[in-house]
Amino acid sequence: MRSDRRATSCGLVLLELLLCGALGPQDAGGWWSTSDVRLQDEGLCNVDVWDASSLSYQQFISRYAYSRPVVLRGLTDNTRFRLLCSKSSLLREFGVRTVRLSTANTFSYRKVDVPLQEYVDDFLRPQSTDALGSETLYFFGDNNLTEWRSLFERYEPPPYVLPHTSAAYSFGIAGPGTGVPFHWHGPGFSEVIYGRKRWFLYPPEKEPHFHPNYTTLSWVRDTYPHLPEDEAPLECTIRPGEVLYFPDRWWHATLNLDTSVFISTFLG
Repeated sequence: MRSDRRATSCGLVLLELLLCGALGPQDAGGWWSTSDVRLQDEGLCNVDVWDASSLSYQQFISRYAYSRPVVLRGLTDNTRFRLLCSKSSLLREFGVRTVRLSTANTFSYRKVDVPLQEYVDDFLRPQSTDALGSETLYFFGDNNLTEWRSLFERYEPPPYVLPHTSAAYSFGIAGPGTGVPFHWHGPGFSEVIYGRKRWFLYPPEKEPHFHPNYTTLSWVRDTYPHLPEDEAPLECTIRPGEVLYFPDRWWHATLNLDTSVFISTFLG
């Protein structure tokens, strides 16, 4: 197990956040290139991180399922699903299909339906630093399960399930600097297929200080650096091959560091 990693020297000044990402694309599935904006600062990781082979299901239930988040590595092998989620493959198979966009604020009131190709061409871009959450449209969660079934059938979900629950998938694609501000719901798993996603978490009894219509990027820029130690969140950045589990009613916010493709398994 490891519980701290990947702190970087890149500061939280916004210009640094946006310009530090001059890294190679490696295997990005066509979703970004070396000229694209990326956020470099992954922050620390103070969430427990386990190789799945070292944590049994019973240990997961007793230590984490009802009490605290955990990051699991190598829990599943989604190599085939990852290939299907490349930019060229998704646009070829699903480009004309409608996706529902939600505003990136805590309550997500506004919904907009567009073809996936139009979303990628016109909406998939870095988060504007001065935009409110209600002005930012984000593709995540509102998936037509019939239209997307052929893709979801190829996904291998985390095998660690909670008793008396069933799984529901939420799939998304989003640009660097985007994310959802603090909110809570039932338990679940989150996996990044391409890119990196930074998570911030608080237990149910510790509501974070945030404005429901400010973006996560603005919270990281304006609030996060000034938090006293006793108000600091649990946090971790997950990459492909890692799954983050969050328990029931835990507050959480997310920040996509790259153009990212991701899927969550909600346990209801």
